[in-house]
Amino acid sequence: MKNTGKHWIALVGLVLLSNTWGVMADELPNIVLIISDDQHWGDYGFMEHPVVRTPRLDKLSQEGLLFTRGYVPSSLCCPSLASIITGQYPHSHRITGNDPPMPVGMQRGDFYQSQAYLDGRNVLIDRMKELPTLPKLLAEKGYLSMQTGKWWMGRYDSGGFTHGMTQGGRHGDDGLQIGRDTMQPIVDFLDLASKEKKPFFLWYAPMLPHDPHDPPERLLTHYTDKTDSIHQARYWGNVERFDETCGQLLDELDNRGLNGNTVIVSVCDNGWIQSPDQPQYAPRSKQSQYDGGLRTPTIIRWPDKITPQRNDTDFVSSVDILPTLLSLAGIETRDSLPGVNLLDEEAVSARKAIYGECFTHDFVDLHRPEKNLRFRWMIEDGWKLIVAQPGEETGVELYNVQDDPHEEQNLAIAQPQRVEAMLPKLNAFYEP
Repeated sequence: MKNTGKHWIALVGLVLLSNTWGVMADELPNIVLIISDDQHWGDYGFMEHPVVRTPRLDKLSQEGLLFTRGYVPSSLCCPSLASIITGQYPHSHRITGNDPPMPVGMQRGDFYQSQAYLDGRNVLIDRMKELPTLPKLLAEKGYLSMQTGKWWMGRYDSGGFTHGMTQGGRHGDDGLQIGRDTMQPIVDFLDLASKEKKPFFLWYAPMLPHDPHDPPERLLTHYTDKTDSIHQARYWGNVERFDETCGQLLDELDNRGLNGNTVIVSVCDNGWIQSPDQPQYAPRSKQSQYDGGLRTPTIIRWPDKITPQRNDTDFVSSVDILPTLLSLAGIETRDSLPGVNLLDEEAVSARKAIYGECFTHDFVDLHRPEKNLRFRWMIEDGWKLIVAQPGEETGVELYNVQDDPHEEQNLAIAQPQRVEAMLPKLNAFYEP
């Protein structure tokens, strides 16, 4: 990644200073990271969904810099979240799946209670403890940090958070109460940060709209009238439920007079397409190599500092979030990080391609990412190349995702020269 720390950054007429800001402690921005859980990229009002209501996120998108063509590198929550907090791709941080290898013949319920599961998780937790993460790096500037919601890597402090809800259970334990049952831990944390007069970083990753899709009756009733599928209605209700909790959080910040010095970033961990016939996701969404699982709108808002703009052109990645936020906190990033500062318009426009990879839900091998790999993908000039590993049915796929956003027409056979031109670049990104 090109280091932009010594350059002025022009963003739609607004000039920001990056890594050499020389930011004083009392000028450091607070940071709030909102992470939706299992939501399709089009299921927002600001993405022109004809039914779903997301008024609070719509307003946030109007007030911030919106990248409608954002992506996560992997369409599964644990590796995706690990990429967000480390700024690294899964094959680099080596947290590629949700669960350790499950012994042959063991039932999943028994596996979660087994020593094999605990031993495998400890390998991954120890790996996270060794990685430079966003809260660890922000701590260098005196930030307090709070984990709420989804978190797979043991206790909250394994990721460097100074405070948190998760005590070590699978995908979040007590943290999963946030948004669904309470917002009080966030209120208490904001009180603490105010008392100690320190900047803060808040990780808000509620298990929403993630199943169980159990929205309040008033929301379910509203969406039941909009579809013949009760499963679709329940999912849509949970999408709006998530939006309402974002509103509660934003109101809490506003009521405390914090909005002016708080950077808000909104992203989703992976996509979801609701099956109309059963309470689960449809194909080509979560865990898949398709945009239904990988694409996510990305918003960055800082009132009076970042000029509102809708960017429908540039392809960006969730690995860009860490270097962007470090820049705003006046922390110089390492050149080895793959992401770019999303406020550096020149760097974003100059980037030729974004990349990603999809792995097995359960690890096959905890130590060798290539053993877990299913698909690699890249997008260049609006063309998306997907290469499956041996054993997968799909082989090579090529889509023009600008003209064909739902990836309905595979052009790999019709355009072999484009495939041949892109493949060496994908191999240079990651060749198992």
